[in-house]
Amino acid sequence: MDAIKKLDRSVKGRVVLVTGAASGMGRATAHLFAQEGAIVAITDINETGLERVLDEIKAEGGKADAWRLDVSDHGDIKRVVGEVADRFGRLDILINNAGFAGFHPLDDDGYDQVWERTIAGLLTAQQQLVRAALPHLKKSDAARIVNIASTEGLGATPGDSPYVVAKTGVIGLTRALAVDLGPLGITVNCICPGPIRTGLTDAIPEEHKTIFAKRRTALKRYGYPEEVAHITFSICLPAASYLTGAIIPVDGGLTIRNA
Repeated sequence: MDAIKKLDRSVKGRVVLVTGAASGMGRATAHLFAQEGAIVAITDINETGLERVLDEIKAEGGKADAWRLDVSDHGDIKRVVGEVADRFGRLDILINNAGFAGFHPLDDDGYDQVWERTIAGLLTAQQQLVRAALPHLKKSDAARIVNIASTEGLGATPGDSPYVVAKTGVIGLTRALAVDLGPLGITVNCICPGPIRTGLTDAIPEEHKTIFAKRRTALKRYGYPEEVAHITFSICLPAASYLTGAIIPVDGGLTIRNA
């Protein structure tokens, strides 16, 4: 029998770029990678939050630096990715996490503007980040791309069509890129968070969160950003070398319930 292969489960010294890292799942993901010895490029449009997260990571002894990044600006994407690679000499992992809400009535006069902004920021930006990072990822021996979508890409909520379309597109983008980049040894996977306690859900009253979670999820509760971060981290390990094109709901069992 063949000997059991010992696969690498360390990200120490690897460089990871996380978008939307100033809060929520991005913040939790940045912290986790730093705790595990990775060098983290934290990016966000929120400069105040960005500096706070950078200070938190450094106070814990982690290695990180921060860049303001507007993911709807293609020029900004190319600049920041280039600066990250220059600063650290490499780029191994890209976490496409930046996001915002896209609720808007279909018959409202402002719908087209919301549609364009949502598609640009949540879908187009992800492929532009991948393309900007690709020359650097090709040089890594364990390149990983994780696109954050949503369970809204697996179903739909009324009044949420721009967001639903964008997140459904992220799922399709993930599958297509996994096929395109597979021959290079670059894995591309997608996380679909369900009801998570982030800035996007802060405005929902706690009572309504409880009712929704008990009615719709198997675990009967909202999730925490750290719970999503740990799944994201796991599929970025060098050992996670045969997982690509996967669409992974991290939703407390929301998508498996019929009633």
